[in-house]
Amino acid sequence: MLHITEFSPALRRAAVKFTAELHIQIVEKMSAFPAASPQPRARPDLSRFLNPRGVAIVGASNDLTRIGGQPIRLLTEYGYTGKVYPVNPKYAEIKGLPCYPDLAAVPQPCDVALIALAAAQVPGVIEQCGKAGIPFALVLSAGFSEVGAEGKALQEKLAAAVKKSGVRIVGPNCLGILNLQDNARIGFGGTLQLKTLRHGPIAMVTQSGGFGFGAVATAAYYGVGFNYAISTGNEADLTALDWLTYVIELPEVEIVVAFLEGVQDGRRLVEIGERALELGKPILAWKVGNSAAGKQAATSHTARLTAGYELYRTAFRLGGFVEVRDIDDLVDICKAFQTRKLPRGKRVGVITLSGGAGVLMADRCVEHGLELPPLSPATAQSLRSFVAAFATVGNPVDATPQGYNDNFATYNRLIREVMADPNIDMGVARAPRGKAAVAWSRGLVELLRETDKPFLLNWPTSPDDNPEVVEFLEQNGVACLLTPTRAVQALAALNEFAHKKRAYAERRKRVFKRIITPQKLDLPTGASTLGEHRSKALLKTYGVPVVTETLLAATEVEKLERSPLPFPLALKIESPDIPHKTEAGVVRLHIADLAQLKQAARNLITAAGQYKPDARIDGILVQQMASGVEVIVGAVDDPFFGPVVTFGLGGVFTELLHDVTCRFAPFDTATATEMIAEIRGAPLLSGYRGRPVLDTAALADALSRISLLIADHAGRIAEIDINPLFVRPEGQGVLAADALIVLKNPN
Repeated sequence: MLHITEFSPALRRAAVKFTAELHIQIVEKMSAFPAASPQPRARPDLSRFLNPRGVAIVGASNDLTRIGGQPIRLLTEYGYTGKVYPVNPKYAEIKGLPCYPDLAAVPQPCDVALIALAAAQVPGVIEQCGKAGIPFALVLSAGFSEVGAEGKALQEKLAAAVKKSGVRIVGPNCLGILNLQDNARIGFGGTLQLKTLRHGPIAMVTQSGGFGFGAVATAAYYGVGFNYAISTGNEADLTALDWLTYVIELPEVEIVVAFLEGVQDGRRLVEIGERALELGKPILAWKVGNSAAGKQAATSHTARLTAGYELYRTAFRLGGFVEVRDIDDLVDICKAFQTRKLPRGKRVGVITLSGGAGVLMADRCVEHGLELPPLSPATAQSLRSFVAAFATVGNPVDATPQGYNDNFATYNRLIREVMADPNIDMGVARAPRGKAAVAWSRGLVELLRETDKPFLLNWPTSPDDNPEVVEFLEQNGVACLLTPTRAVQALAALNEFAHKKRAYAERRKRVFKRIITPQKLDLPTGASTLGEHRSKALLKTYGVPVVTETLLAATEVEKLERSPLPFPLALKIESPDIPHKTEAGVVRLHIADLAQLKQAARNLITAAGQYKPDARIDGILVQQMASGVEVIVGAVDDPFFGPVVTFGLGGVFTELLHDVTCRFAPFDTATATEMIAEIRGAPLLSGYRGRPVLDTAALADALSRISLLIADHAGRIAEIDINPLFVRPEGQGVLAADALIVLKNPN
C-alpha cells in the first residue's frame, strides 16, 4: 500500500502533492482552517493608507539618495498633494521642510508613518504611532523574520506592538505603496522614481516588492497602467490577502494582479476568488515557489511557508483567477480584459491577411481548448460576394492582402460580418500595416462598437511600426498583441474567466446537502497510525463501502477447519507499524484453498519479523479479493488550506501520469462528479472503446462521504489514504480494498 505520510525533504511543505509514489507528509501539525464562510469577512478601511493626507518619514535623511531620503523626494516631486513630515531629531529641516524630533510633534492629520530605521527600533516607533494617533505605518526596515531566529523574535515583538497600539502596518522588509492615481509614491527604490509609470484600472499586490514593482514599470512601457501597487514584505500585520480583499472592491480597479509566494489562509484565498467572480473582476495570479528549488528560495527570502502548488491551482481553478507565468502574459491578458467584453462561449473566428498566421492561430486555439466552428452558410455566402476569388472564407478566414486597394475597407466589412455570425463568440484578426492602416483603424473602432463580443488584434510587426495606429486602437479599447500565440492565449484567458463566472453562478444555485450526518468516531488518544482494519471501520461509519474481511490471530488461522470467507482470498499482516505492506512483503493474493491460507499466514508472520522485528502484530487480515478499475483517494488536513480530498486513477496511471484532481472538503456529490470528469483518464470510467460503463455515481457518493469524514474530524484526522478503491460496473458500486488513517493530537 502507498502511504500518504511519506514525503521527500525537498517537498516537505506540499501537503497534498501526488508524486510518483503518491507520498504526502505534513511535518507541522496545525489546526484546520474552517470551511469558507458564507458571509464576507470584515474589510478594513485602508483608503487613507493608499492616499494619506499626511506622511511622516521616520528616520528621514537629508541625503535624498538614501532609503530615508528617497521617500521625501518621491512625495515632494511627483505630484503628491498631501503633507510631508520628516522625523529625525538630528535635523531642523530637510529639503525645505520642517523636520520634527519625534512623532508626537508631527501635526495632524497624519495618516501614515513611513519607517526607515534599524529593525530593533521599529516596535517602539509603532507604539509611538498609536500614541500620536497615526493609524497606519509602512515599515521599510529589513532584519526581521527573513534573517533567522533572532529576526523572527523581533518580528514577534513587532506584531505585539501592532496589537497593543492598534496601528495597521505594511511590512516589514518591503518597498512600499505606489498610488499612481493620486501620485502618492510612499516608499523607495528605482522603480518608484520612474516618470514613465502610468495609471490605469489595475491594482497589484506583490509579496516581492522589487520584482512586482518592476513588472509595473514593464507593463507601462507596453501601455498598461496600474492605479495601485502594494509590496507586502514579511506581512507582520496586513497580508497580501488583506490587500486583495480591499482592492478588488475599489470601483477604480477592474483587474487585480497578485504576485504570490505563499499564503497562510488558503480558504480565504478561495473566498477572494469567489468574490472576484461575483464582481466580474479577474485576478491575474502569478504564483512562484512551486518547484522544490523555488519553494526553498521563497522560504529563505521571506520566511513564508508555502503549501503545495496543486492546492493553489485548485483554488485558482475554482475562483476568478487567471494564472500568468511571465510579464508578457500579464501585459497581454490585462490588455484583453481592458476591452471590457467577455465571450458567451469558446467559439473563435480567426481572420487574417496571412494564411500562415491563420493556421498558427488555429493550432493555438485548439491547444487552449477553443473551437473554430465553420461560419454559417449565410455569412460564408455574403463574404464570397465581395472578397477576392482566391480568398478563403472558412474559419480561419484568409482575406489575402487585397485590402491595400481600398484602405482595407473590405477587410473591416469582413470583420463585421464574421463578428456578427451566430456561430462565433469572439474574434481575433491580424492587423494590416502601412499608410492604409491609419484609415482602417478608425473604421475598425467604429464597427467594434456595434458588438458585445471580444475582439483582439494580432499586431503583425514591431510595436514602433505604425505606433500612432497602435496607440489609437488601444486608447479606444482594441488590444494589440504582438504574436499570434500571445493573441490566442489572451483570448483563452477571457474564455476561462467567462466560463468560471458561468460555472460559479450555477454552483451558487445548488444547495449543499450532506448525505450523512456527522458521526461520532471511537478514536484512540494522541497521534497514531491506525491499522488497515480499524481504518476501514472508520470509513464504514461514514458509509464508504469496503471489502468483506475478518481479522484473526495467527493461532486462530492455524486452527481453521474451513475458510471464514469464500475463496479466492487476500491475506495481509495487520500492524499499525507496517503501513507499507507490499514493500514489506506482507501481502499474499489469490489464495485458493485452506492449505494455502495457513501457509501464507506463516509466511506473513516470518516476513513481518524480518522487515520490522519490533512491529506490533494485531493479526492476519483475511479479505475477499476485489476487482474493478483502480482509483486512489487521499484526504489531508492541510495546514494552509484545511481539509482537502484528492482523487485520481490508481495503479500505473498514478505513477506515470500523475492524473489527479483536488477539492476542498466538505463537498457534495455534484462537486464529486465534477472532480471525476476533470481527470484525463475519465473516459476509462465511462465506457471507453467498448469497456463497461462504471459506477461513477457510487464513486461520487464515496468521494463526498470521505470529504465529510475529513471535514468533520479535521481536529483529529491528519490523513486518509484509500488505495485502491475499486470502481465496478454500473450498479455494482465501489469497494475500498486498502485504507490507512493517520491521527494527530487533539486541537
